[in-house]
Amino acid sequence: MADKHDPLELEWFKIGLAGPARRALVAAKLYKVSDLRKISLAELKALHGMGKSAIARIREIMDAKKIKFRP
Repeated sequence: MADKHDPLELEWFKIGLAGPARRALVAAKLYKVSDLRKISLAELKALHGMGKSAIARIREIMDAKKIKFRP
């Protein structure tokens, strides 16, 4: 079952996020990188399952795509 992923987690899986971080994002109704415009960095950090490495990876991808968090 390890190779079965929730389709809503697919974009997060592709960028290399661990399961707890992927599930936290989906639970918050954030399904793709562009959805992160809807929340602040503080809100992202507050999600249960969101660790330092996941946040660092998300920020790297957001910078590459020129996407900013909500202030």
